[in-house]
Amino acid sequence: MSKLKFEDLLVTGAHFGHVTHKWHPNYKPFILMEKNGVHIINLDETLRYLNKALEFISTTRKKNGEFLFVGTKKQAQDIVQQEADRCSMFYVVERWLGGTLTNFSTIKKSIKRLNLLEKEGSQIYENQTKKEIQMLNRERIKLSDQHRGIKDMRRLPDAVIIVDAKLENTAVKEANRLGIPIIAMVDSNTDPGKVDYPIPANDDSIRTIQLIMTKIADTILESSTNAKKSLETDNKNAQKNKDSAPNPELGDIKSKDLANSSSNK
Repeated sequence: MSKLKFEDLLVTGAHFGHVTHKWHPNYKPFILMEKNGVHIINLDETLRYLNKALEFISTTRKKNGEFLFVGTKKQAQDIVQQEADRCSMFYVVERWLGGTLTNFSTIKKSIKRLNLLEKEGSQIYENQTKKEIQMLNRERIKLSDQHRGIKDMRRLPDAVIIVDAKLENTAVKEANRLGIPIIAMVDSNTDPGKVDYPIPANDDSIRTIQLIMTKIADTILESSTNAKKSLETDNKNAQKNKDSAPNPELGDIKSKDLANSSSNK
């Protein structure tokens, strides 16, 4: 898999930060300069931190780690959903529900309720009036919108991937409280210290979001493939060793035969 280059980020406008009066002081190490009242992000730092994040993602995925993509801002929703679907991971692109991570047991009950409502011929619809059925359908639609990206999530994710850590502040707080690693795009108005693997970049640019999310999804897919090949190789080697190993029972039989033949002589 080819690595991103400086020019790839430059053409997407990844270097444009916010106006200078909106900056966060902790973001200073990532700022290259100020131009026309706007902070310019150092793309060399973007590449360095992106590679760190991708390395962590690759290592986690090779251990069958699962990721939760989060991007509820308008310009990120379609991209996040598309890339999360492509690498078979979970996502939140509608409003972040408080307690999605910290109160996951309640979220699971809500998902269980959704599965019951979506099940054809479910007993829940039996002996209900027309009005009650309409109410159940409205509940199903609401729950489906809220949980469509996490409906199959059986446990807490091993890491959270976020577009715009400032906007998704609640998700960041919940992940930090539970010790779940965070990979996030951070703009110049954001405190990168709240994120385990910050990726300094313009989080308002659709092209920048697309470029970075695609790269993350590609890394997950490649790591999944490598992990699968490694597991298949280990299984083949284990079977080969098993087949080539001496059979102790046959050894006992041969020993008995030799003993019997000696006694007959």
